Amino acid sequence: MNRTVLDLWVGFFVAIGIAALLFLALKVGNLSSGHLSETYVLHAKFDNIGGLKVRGPVKSAGVVIGRISDIKFDPATYEAVVTLNVDGRYQFPKDTFASIYTAGLLGEQYVGLDVGGDEKMLKAGDTIAKTQSAVVLEKMISQFLFSKAADGQDKK
Repeated sequence: MNRTVLDLWVGFFVAIGIAALLFLALKVGNLSSGHLSETYVLHAKFDNIGGLKVRGPVKSAGVVIGRISDIKFDPATYEAVVTLNVDGRYQFPKDTFASIYTAGLLGEQYVGLDVGGDEKMLKAGDTIAKTQSAVVLEKMISQFLFSKAADGQDKK
């Protein structure tokens, strides 16, 4: 093989490697997921959102039905206001429950919607009334250690 053919093959494999890295970066950043069809906006207020991030998934029954579009702090109520873009094909009752879950033990966090039984449906711009904040692992561990320390002092 002469030098130019060898350089051509090396360049070809480098280009494939760069394309593969770009593909993986887009997958990890949730940027390659197809756009949802017509969406509508819902809001949910949480005391603690943990590590929830913009562009994180919104799931119901394990199926991605939307994305988180914005997270803001409400200085009047001292709560985090999460804005959800939900696919227009899916309608949810007014008594839907929004919770923050973690995928796996240390995976990404997402908003899960658990449907209720109300006949009235949420409309664009509505706020989900029933929410459950994220479980913060560090807070649970510190509470456990504090309670064990308190038990140890009571025995003395």
